[in-house]
Amino acid sequence: MGRSAAFFDLDKTVIAKSSALAFGRPFYRDGLITRRDVVKSAYAQLMFRLGGTDEQTMARTRDYLATLCKGWPVEQVRQIVAETLHELINPYVYAEAAALIEEHQAAGRDVVLVSASGEEMVRPIGELLGVTDVIATRMGVVEGRYSGEVEFYAAGPSKVDAVGELAGERDYDLADSYAYSDSYSDRPLLECVGHPSVVNPDRALRKLAAENSWPVLEFRHPIPLGRRLRERPAVPVAAAALGVGVGVAIGIAWYGRHRRTRAAAPTA
Repeated sequence: MGRSAAFFDLDKTVIAKSSALAFGRPFYRDGLITRRDVVKSAYAQLMFRLGGTDEQTMARTRDYLATLCKGWPVEQVRQIVAETLHELINPYVYAEAAALIEEHQAAGRDVVLVSASGEEMVRPIGELLGVTDVIATRMGVVEGRYSGEVEFYAAGPSKVDAVGELAGERDYDLADSYAYSDSYSDRPLLECVGHPSVVNPDRALRKLAAENSWPVLEFRHPIPLGRRLRERPAVPVAAAALGVGVGVAIGIAWYGRHRRTRAAAPTA
């Protein structure tokens, strides 16, 4: 018998939004993306969410991600994430997810964040949560800029490949390990462990959970880290149990609408 681990999807499972979308506003502000990217990104994200584990859909999404990021300075991306992390991510961490992560850590399990978002985003979010192990999308880099190639796309079956590789290195017993996700596209991840749970599931995943008698968790309380520390214990995970990255379009659209609203408001 090996050790056990807990694998958490990130977007809408640990945080109440898309990690990639969360940084849309500062990426737009600093000139990394344009208004023309809004429609393209919206389509890419919609296809990813609807397509699930369809290989062709994931390939198109991966290729679009590579094209979008090509030429971006890696250090600029890291700086944007570092400067805006506490503003854009910290307030949206589910208290229930934070408590569950702490429970697994207290039980001696390694916790691993597994996300299709870029490693430059996922690793700092992990550090915010006290999680050092991440599996995330890795982009090729040439002379400090993204090359337009994707070295590893952490989506669908590829997540399972990376989980299996890590399990081999760490001697994890996957039959005694846990996984959490909100999306049907993570079916392979959930099926590769002995203790899968679905969090705020989409319709297809809720149906799959019912067919397999998997626990369904509803996380509803995003709370900033400072408040979680002051108000321990956090919302009990047991009370939440009932039987949750690619693109930047929504963030940009919100930002543009917000700017237009402010510009149109009458001045005193």
